Amino acid sequence: MKVGVKDRPQSILFACTQNSVRSPMAEALGRHFFGKEIYFASAGLKRGEPDRFAVSSMEELGIDMSKHRPHTFEDLEDSSFDLIVTLSPEAHHKALEFTRTLAIEVLYWPTLDPTAVEGSRERVLDAYRNVRDGLLERIEKLLDYRPMGNL
Repeated sequence: MKVGVKDRPQSILFACTQNSVRSPMAEALGRHFFGKEIYFASAGLKRGEPDRFAVSSMEELGIDMSKHRPHTFEDLEDSSFDLIVTLSPEAHHKALEFTRTLAIEVLYWPTLDPTAVEGSRERVLDAYRNVRDGLLERIEKLLDYRPMGNL
């Protein structure tokens, strides 16, 4: 999906299952790179717990996610988003239900849940990095972002 700056959504909600890893990472990445132009939020089906690996992997990019507190669709103060990007099958079904009577586009980006990865700290952190980097790549593509050196 290639969009011009004028065609970019003005508000994007990222959704996953517990709003503790994938969707808050996507929200933080969006805010970091496009926060002056676009409103970003995130939600989950249920409220998870803050995740230290998610925070650590984002800190590597200079993005502070330590203040994020997981919340649900029901906690959202506003439902007027231009786009909802879902990152898990459960969140996708919830978003379709949530938007049943609303004119909101819903995209599904299947994204591995890095909390399922076992092994050494470095192996687990690598899984989080892969999710982070994959989300960043998709966000940049969605919003047609080109770093200054690649114009």
